Amino acid sequence: MSKLPIVKFPHSVLRRPAGEVPPAEILSSRIQRLVSDMKDTLAKAPDGVGLAAPQVSVPLRVFVISSEASSIDAGMRVDANDANKPQKWEYHVFINPVLKKRSREKTTVTEGCLSVPEKFGEVSRPAKVYLEWYDERGKRHGRGFTKFFARVLQHETDHLDGLLIVDRAKRMLRVSRGER
Repeated sequence: MSKLPIVKFPHSVLRRPAGEVPPAEILSSRIQRLVSDMKDTLAKAPDGVGLAAPQVSVPLRVFVISSEASSIDAGMRVDANDANKPQKWEYHVFINPVLKKRSREKTTVTEGCLSVPEKFGEVSRPAKVYLEWYDERGKRHGRGFTKFFARVLQHETDHLDGLLIVDRAKRMLRVSRGER
């Protein structure tokens, strides 16, 4: 496993729709190494809960989401004494994800992005989604998601379509590292 560099806006790979991974190639060493490296990269990104392949210069429809997103939905908080200790999160892998359904109900929340550092945007997204995808073992899945996890899924799917928070935000806010 190795940490990959995360590209920043306005890098052109972030603006191109990503290509599908042929299902027969999911178990290939190339895709397995990509998934492993993306997990490692996300684990070392202190402010991230999701990472899409285009963010590491790979134009494929793959993203990973940390189980931290589920803990946020559950209302779990990190103890202040443990805030600087790296967490051992699990990572959910989504290959060729397709958003099949979106609720009419929307929520507006401030989002950040590893590829748009020090900027946050108020983004309105459907509160519930139904997603179909393959996991890293090539197994096909389909299920509904809600709350923060649904928001992260939509954010990462946007990356696969060449969209960023700067495209979706009603307004953008700039925050320097020292202001958080």
